[in-house]
Amino acid sequence: MDKKSRRTYNEILFPENLDGDGDIIPIIADGEEGDLEDVEVPETIPVLSLRNTVLFPGVVLPISIGRPKSIQLIKDAYRSDKIVGTVAQKDPDMENPGFSDLHSVGTVGQIVKLLEMPDGSTTAIIQGRKRMVLSELISNDPYFMAKVKSMPERKPEQRSKDFDAIVGSLKDLSLKIIKINPNISPEASFAIKNIENNTYLINFICSNTDIKVQDKQKLLEINSIRDRGFQLLEFLVQEIQVLELKNELQSKVKSDLDQQQREFLLHQQMKTIQNELGGNPLEKEIEEYRKKAETKKWTQDVKNVFEKELDKLHRMNPAAAEYSVQVNYIQTLLDLPWGDYTQDNLDLNNARQVLWTM
Repeated sequence: MDKKSRRTYNEILFPENLDGDGDIIPIIADGEEGDLEDVEVPETIPVLSLRNTVLFPGVVLPISIGRPKSIQLIKDAYRSDKIVGTVAQKDPDMENPGFSDLHSVGTVGQIVKLLEMPDGSTTAIIQGRKRMVLSELISNDPYFMAKVKSMPERKPEQRSKDFDAIVGSLKDLSLKIIKINPNISPEASFAIKNIENNTYLINFICSNTDIKVQDKQKLLEINSIRDRGFQLLEFLVQEIQVLELKNELQSKVKSDLDQQQREFLLHQQMKTIQNELGGNPLEKEIEEYRKKAETKKWTQDVKNVFEKELDKLHRMNPAAAEYSVQVNYIQTLLDLPWGDYTQDNLDLNNARQVLWTM
């Protein structure tokens, strides 16, 4: 990847990765497999706990450092060999995790850059180098120091059609996710297309795909690169299904909303035109209902119901099927003899006489 192309991708995703001299810190160092194994890991290294992310070998990750112990750890490591062990917390909500609260498998990382942000926070740019497993806690003051062991990864055969098919599918699915997910910049596809090393590519997608931290941890713990890529395929298929369903629902809701807005606007325009031509028949009809209601001897409760139903009629589109039903209901309320009584003769003899003469 040429420097100009790398600059475009990095500035879009991580503009803070530019230092004062304009150097670019790569999001992933695409190179040979041996590049990740060259780093010599001391037997004892400081261990940095990560809340909401997992660092993969080859991936360069900007990590915001907030806890005092973590800040001291990063600064001490940056002044020495820049090597740290990064391990995800089992519970990301835990503020001060103990050694037992960390996953046993993590990644040895090398601090590439330490940035003091404008808001006073500290961001460490760390590149994952190789997987490791925590062996033994040496000290937890002022921060975790532990013995670690490297975890070699099983590489697929150089000419494996099965592995090539997995990598090709990962590229296709990743590009599809970038296309249908509005929250991902289209420029992200540039990195997917230009990472030539398959191991780096799989780790890059593992790091950047939108899955749970626990699922990323499961991917990191898989020793076989081929199996890690296959498991990643399942996660990407699920992510695409969720995105397609969300987009379908949003499109349907938007379509329904647009139709309602269109009908409302047309109705308002029709009312305006009718007023310009000499009055709106609907307004006159509603006004007649109000005047007729003034002569009714109904209770306050009945009056409140009538006003509510009349307001509902006023808001309805005359072209709607429910409009005529609402009009009939209003007219029925007005036709009922509220509070009006007749003088009836309840004498049975009179009733008998009336019936005989019929």
